[in-house]
Amino acid sequence: MKLNFCTLFNSAYLSRGLNMYASLQKHCDNFHLYVFAFDTIAFEYLSDQNYPNLTVISLAQFEDSELLRIKPSRTAGEYCWTCTSSTLLYCLQKFFLDQCTYLDADLFFYSDPRVLINEMGDNSVLITEHRYTPLYDQSSTSGIYCVQFITFKNTSDGLAVLNWWRNACIDWCYNRHENGKFGDQKYLDDWTRRFKGIHVLENLGGGLAPWNVQQYKFTAERDKIVGIEKSSNKKFEVIFYHFHDLKFYTSNYVEFTGAGYIINSTTASLFYKSYLQSWVEIKKEIHLRAKRPFDADATSKKILPSKLGIALNNFLSNIRLIKNAVRYRNLTFRWNYNHFREIDSFLR
Repeated sequence: MKLNFCTLFNSAYLSRGLNMYASLQKHCDNFHLYVFAFDTIAFEYLSDQNYPNLTVISLAQFEDSELLRIKPSRTAGEYCWTCTSSTLLYCLQKFFLDQCTYLDADLFFYSDPRVLINEMGDNSVLITEHRYTPLYDQSSTSGIYCVQFITFKNTSDGLAVLNWWRNACIDWCYNRHENGKFGDQKYLDDWTRRFKGIHVLENLGGGLAPWNVQQYKFTAERDKIVGIEKSSNKKFEVIFYHFHDLKFYTSNYVEFTGAGYIINSTTASLFYKSYLQSWVEIKKEIHLRAKRPFDADATSKKILPSKLGIALNNFLSNIRLIKNAVRYRNLTFRWNYNHFREIDSFLR
């Protein structure tokens, strides 16, 4: 069975989106990725490259009257959230797919995701929990489930959920908390009760992220990363990691997480190093192939190119950690010096 995926990003996230695609190419032997290019630069670049197993779709092809009607009322980020459900519906209907999985552009695969999709069995929808470490639990505000890896089958049950979600997001999808809603994500909280055919992913290898890795120990075994859940000693193979909140800076520094999540040295070495090694190669490739220069990661921010500037930012990140520790009455707080790294020296 061919696995179908879709994602969306603009030129500012091009390097991350192509990094995710490269990881799929490495680990998934039969797939197709549909990329919704959210600006002209990304569309033209992807169209010129003719990547295998990839179809690029422009906004002109994708946007319908309902999306265009509400677009002026949303920020760029809010509009991306609004469109997630619509990209899935577009793929299922336009390309007559039997199933499609939406992927956030900042995912990176370490093994074949087929095992995750197979787990849903006869169900029509697959959703993934945040699985927050208690110190960082934001379920009440950001949702129990994460719109990072979500599968819909082209069945009556699947389409019923997907159309409901699309209509809800068109009606309201904002970066604020209001009446139990938040973006496109809080809508998922009651799906297991509201709809038939919903499966919540059980495989711990899918959905690893900065907000939950503290619960696991990781080791490298041959060409795989293996995790062990500390509370149960359950062993699992890592499928993908969500590089949420990873920030690049113009001074060639990277911040693993501005939210203050603890990223220990093992996690940094096994996950962040491999991601950044691939990302550096992707950036070089874009620079060489692009017909006109552009910033393939324009989300970069300037910081002081000095040890003082880095120390200040690390200090502020740790203040956020202290606030979280107090908020959740968690006494396991540890001062963390590993938020900022100079990319070249980190990869040596």
